[in-house]
Amino acid sequence: MDVSESFQVDTVLAPVDGSEESETAVEYAVAIADRYDASVHVLFVLGREVVQGMDSGVVPVDDVAENTQGFLEELAGVAEAYDVEVSMSTAHGFSPSIKTRHPGSVVLDSADSVDADFIVLPRESVAEAPTEVLEKAAEYVLSYASQPVLSV
Repeated sequence: MDVSESFQVDTVLAPVDGSEESETAVEYAVAIADRYDASVHVLFVLGREVVQGMDSGVVPVDDVAENTQGFLEELAGVAEAYDVEVSMSTAHGFSPSIKTRHPGSVVLDSADSVDADFIVLPRESVAEAPTEVLEKAAEYVLSYASQPVLSV
């Protein structure tokens, strides 16, 4: 029996944070979506420093939007080679007023919101860049996701 007959995937969630590791995760997500004739939803998760900077006015919201959009457009090119449908969104990975809001919970909430059947996210990186927010979320998502998760 072919595994694809017993395992159905309609939507693959690929959380990204602008890191090289998240680009790799999108490549895997697109390959999985192509294999199962599914779509990919790319979720850009903004890190604590960026969110705090925007809230305080130190980081211009327009700059964040432009950088995020540019990164997402680059990722959309990966899917074009496979003819995979891609949708995209952005979320704050942290909240100054909601203590339970962190990148892991944002990924899982988004997975439920887009009805994801599979999650592909970057694994822990050795980098300490403030924009690489998902490295801390991987273990949480692996522990609590109800969908299959591939951490790359």
